[in-house]
Amino acid sequence: MKIYSISVLLAPPSGSSVVLINANDLSSFSFYQRSSVSEFMSFFSKTVVDRTAQGQRQSVQENNYTAHIYNRGGAEQLAAVIVTDQEYPVRPAFSLLAKLLDEFTAKVPQSSFANPASISFPDITTFLQKYQDPRQADTIMKVQQELDETKIVLHKTIESVLQRGEKLEDLVGRSTALSAQSKMFYKTAKKQNSCCVIM
Repeated sequence: MKIYSISVLLAPPSGSSVVLINANDLSSFSFYQRSSVSEFMSFFSKTVVDRTAQGQRQSVQENNYTAHIYNRGGAEQLAAVIVTDQEYPVRPAFSLLAKLLDEFTAKVPQSSFANPASISFPDITTFLQKYQDPRQADTIMKVQQELDETKIVLHKTIESVLQRGEKLEDLVGRSTALSAQSKMFYKTAKKQNSCCVIM
């Protein structure tokens, strides 16, 4: 998963959009291709923003690239675009765009939009580097990964018990630490849950 380009654009409802600030990570391209790829990323970003209505989000694929666009509109008339490979998940992409626009409007005065060369927003490089890992942009995805890791550990523990040739039912049946009532509870619960499969 890779983010190649991230941009904030002024996107008036009529007329062409203007790139206010952008950052690229073109390290996966050869040195001689980088300027051409950078120009393409800028052109691609402007084109998709011009064709995205205010208040809308969309993803557009072109060859091996996907542009995720959020044209927030509003008083600032701002849009943000990230260009990623096709593996980058959609939900973290849009979370990143919303965070980027919030940070940008908080730190950059609207009066500077008329002169993009005067805009200083070094955080855009931080966004580009930090969110190469989509789990950083999406806390739900991060929690899901932690749950998956816990499930893997639990699954390994169950497998290790079964590999010794013992079954949990046998252990429960032979146990002197469990009362007859607890053994009956286990058998009843097992019977009721026999229709369900543990993933």
